[in-house]
Amino acid sequence: MKKIVSALLAGAMMLSLASCGGGGAASNPNAGTSNPNAGTSQPSTGGSSANDSIDPITLTIYSPGNENAVPTKTIVEYARLVSEASNGAITLDVHHSGELGNDAEAIESTRMGTIDLIFAGTSGFTAFYEPAKVLDLPFLFDSAEQAYEVTNSEIGEQIFASFGDFGLVYLSEGDNGMRHISTTTKPIHSASDVAGLKIRVPTSQLYLDVWEALGATPVALALNELALALSNGTAEAQDNATYHLVANATYDSIKYFSNINYMWMGCTMAANANTWNKLDPAVQAILKEQAKVAAKYSFDTIASDNESATKTLQDAGIEFDFEPDIQSFKDALGGDSYYDRYKNEVWYDQALLDSILAAVR
Repeated sequence: MKKIVSALLAGAMMLSLASCGGGGAASNPNAGTSNPNAGTSQPSTGGSSANDSIDPITLTIYSPGNENAVPTKTIVEYARLVSEASNGAITLDVHHSGELGNDAEAIESTRMGTIDLIFAGTSGFTAFYEPAKVLDLPFLFDSAEQAYEVTNSEIGEQIFASFGDFGLVYLSEGDNGMRHISTTTKPIHSASDVAGLKIRVPTSQLYLDVWEALGATPVALALNELALALSNGTAEAQDNATYHLVANATYDSIKYFSNINYMWMGCTMAANANTWNKLDPAVQAILKEQAKVAAKYSFDTIASDNESATKTLQDAGIEFDFEPDIQSFKDALGGDSYYDRYKNEVWYDQALLDSILAAVR
């Protein structure tokens, strides 16, 4: 029954863990068209405003996920917002579903200028832009709402201040979910419960470090290996956002879910620097302002998806702990002193980290 339910719902919320939306072969009704907002109400072009003087321009925007992925829905909404704010002068030509490459390929194409705007998993940018690794530190934010406020403030601008060195301009930070823990064998309420637990994590050193420090036994596996690993005991747990379990159909063997909010994942909206520098300042202002509005849309959409996924998982018999002892996990890591282990890393910036922590406390 779980598999039937999963198949029905995965199409509605399909997002892959690694790519802030995942790839698929879904058709793209917007690709190659001048109007990404077909089927939606169009903004009025009547009246006069400063935006009436903007020369018509079309820019390419891309997210690698399929048409039902939150990042894809976000760039479609972004295109609508930008068109409305510019009285139809700015058109964003929306592409998705792996059409212009996977995350790494698309990010590189954006740096080169083949793609004008991109919305992709922040982890994909950290492959070459290490300052963004600060966002992968555990227990940095208590909620996704905090993450939105911080990353779309001056602090976010500081994090991505050197993006120009890599051919990019930072526009906004969207959501890809708060990570929790779900298990096949026993409930997890406090840090002591994870001792020796075989937990699947992405192939990221920062994730491995956290669970090793907590006394668990992290197992780095690709997402497509996770369901089998949980069923055969190679892994006894996973760390994922709530909606990821449903979207990726990785909950058949899961019995317990604990909302520990230990890690937040983001999606970054960025523009090619050369393209950006050639734009009219009025166009830049609209793109920047509406990028933050679109980012908020991604947070709101994932919050709604998490609610739906929670109900799906509960209906499948999974037991939830909505109030685990989060402080015990923080204490087990040594509080803020945990971050000191990275102080010799080139990406580590104590002043920036202090600014983030001050903003959320």
